[in-house]
Amino acid sequence: MALQQVVEQIVIGLGYDLVEIERSAGGLLRITIDLPWVQPAADAPAPAVEQFVTVEDCEKVTRQLQFALEVDGVEYKRLEVSSPGIDRPLRHEQDFVRFEGSVVDITLKAPIGAAGAGQVNATRKKFRGTLERAEAGGWQIVWSDEPPAKPGQRVSKKRVPAPLQALGFTLDELRDVRLAPIVDFKGRGNKAGPAPA
Repeated sequence: MALQQVVEQIVIGLGYDLVEIERSAGGLLRITIDLPWVQPAADAPAPAVEQFVTVEDCEKVTRQLQFALEVDGVEYKRLEVSSPGIDRPLRHEQDFVRFEGSVVDITLKAPIGAAGAGQVNATRKKFRGTLERAEAGGWQIVWSDEPPAKPGQRVSKKRVPAPLQALGFTLDELRDVRLAPIVDFKGRGNKAGPAPA
């Protein structure tokens, strides 16, 4: 059986989603897993606690993969099973639906060319912005080229913000899409729930 099939069968069988399989120099086999995502119903309340892949999840998958890969005779020197991290790759349509509204980094296979209207450089291939569903049915990324204000910097209320720009794309036009690795050190804040007494 092929490596992709063996890994998918084990990971999905254990109740996880397979995000990525990567072979690196030196015999490293890196498997990235995530918890399955089910699109919430429109009237369903938001989950109280966000769930993440734990070390125990990675250990469970590693044990099963070591056995299965040995049985199938897959050559590797080191196996690494991990969660996707803050710069998670988006590969499938379901990933785009799941992370709609998030800030993403996209890299196109080819520059936008003359079709890019407005102030966008025609040779540009990389963009960072908010992932949104396009009106025409595909996907788009919306961004502003205005640099963010530095902490403590005063911003005039009279200053006109840079215009928002949008670029529509299909999944076939993309080389790579990842969640933007943005860390908020102020914490998650109090989402919903009573204040402690």
